[in-house]
Amino acid sequence: MTRTPLLLAAAVSLAACGMQTIGRPPEMTSIGVTEEDAKPILTAERAAVAVPPPQPARYAYQQGSLWNTGPSGLLGDRRARSLGDILTVTIEIDDKAEMKNTTTRTREGSESADVGAFFGVSNVLPPGVMKLNPTLEMESESDFTGTGSIKRNEKLELRVAATVVQVLPNGHLVIQGDQEVRVNYELRDLQVTGIVRPEDISRYNEIPYDRIAGARISYGGRGQVSSAQQPRYGQQVVDRVVPY
Repeated sequence: MTRTPLLLAAAVSLAACGMQTIGRPPEMTSIGVTEEDAKPILTAERAAVAVPPPQPARYAYQQGSLWNTGPSGLLGDRRARSLGDILTVTIEIDDKAEMKNTTTRTREGSESADVGAFFGVSNVLPPGVMKLNPTLEMESESDFTGTGSIKRNEKLELRVAATVVQVLPNGHLVIQGDQEVRVNYELRDLQVTGIVRPEDISRYNEIPYDRIAGARISYGGRGQVSSAQQPRYGQQVVDRVVPY
C-alpha cells in the first residue's frame, strides 16, 4: 500500500515535465553543443597513430608570386585545410539489406539401467516389502525451430556545412557540423562528425559522407509530430518491466 503514493507522485512529476512544452515550439540548442553523453570524435588510439607528414621546402619569393597556391592567391586552393575552415558534406545514402535465417535443432536421448535383484535386498526383507522395480529407464527429447527475417531500405539525401574543429599531426581534419530547422512546432535536427583527408575534398570544397572516417550522422527531430509517434511513458515502463 505504501508504494501507491510513490507511483502516483512519480506519474505526476513525469506529467508535469511533459506539460511544460504544451503550446510551445521545441527549443533550439546552442551552436556547437552536443549531447552530454556523446563520445569524443577523436580517440587516443587514433591520435597516437597520426604521424605528421614531411613538410615541403618553402621559399620567401613564393609569398609575392601571382601563382601562389595559398587560399589568398589568385589561383589558390580554397579547400578547407585549417582550424575553423568550413566545408560542405554531401550525404546520399541509398542502402538496402535483406537477411533470412532459419535454425532447426532436434535431440533425442534414452538411458536404461538394470540393478538385477537390487543387491539381494529382496532376500533379506520379509516377503511383500520389496515392491520397487530395480530397472531404471530415462528418455529425453528436445526440439527447437527458429526463423528470422530482416529487410531494410533507407534513403537519405542531405547537404550540411561542417567546421574543422581539429587538425591532426598527419594533416587529417576533424570536422563537426550541425543544422536545425524549425517549422511551426516541429524541429528537424541534423548532425555529422568524423575525420577526413584534405585530398578527399573536391575543388568545390565538398566531401561525400563515404569519405569520412568514423562518420557519425544523426538525422531526427522533435516536436508535436515526433512526440505523437512515440509511446507514452507508462507504456515504455510496462514494456521494460513485464518479462512476457
